[in-house]
Amino acid sequence: MTATFTEVTWVACPPEVLFDLSLSIDAHLASMRRSGERAVGGVTSGIIGLGESVTWRARHSGVVWTMTSRITALDRPHRFVDQQVAGPFRSFRHEHVFDADGAGTRMTDLVTLRSPLLGPVVEALLLRPYLRRLIRSRNAALVEMATQKRT
Repeated sequence: MTATFTEVTWVACPPEVLFDLSLSIDAHLASMRRSGERAVGGVTSGIIGLGESVTWRARHSGVVWTMTSRITALDRPHRFVDQQVAGPFRSFRHEHVFDADGAGTRMTDLVTLRSPLLGPVVEALLLRPYLRRLIRSRNAALVEMATQKRT
């Protein structure tokens, strides 16, 4: 079974600013300091592009995870997709959509994943809630970075 969730965040900045921050390895690392996340392979700094990959290593829930993601679709400044090519999930796809909305941008995260073990039970009780909190935390950091760029 596949688990999905959507997270929507509004930011007072143009889509281009938020799009580039979302593709920035450095911004991602800054937003994930709590988990000690590091980029250990592929593109490890700067802006990642279409067809490029990054390998992340981090501690989540007391477990060290390593995951390689590739940018599989990119339409600046509207949308990009990163997908796991190696790592802990049976599958993991994260679509990022950026829409101009009044004086800012509506950023929508669409996450689809399959658990490596015990399928729907683990997805519903552990993975989906944990990943939603992680994305909310990351997005809060991106909002802060984006608003600092405006001043």
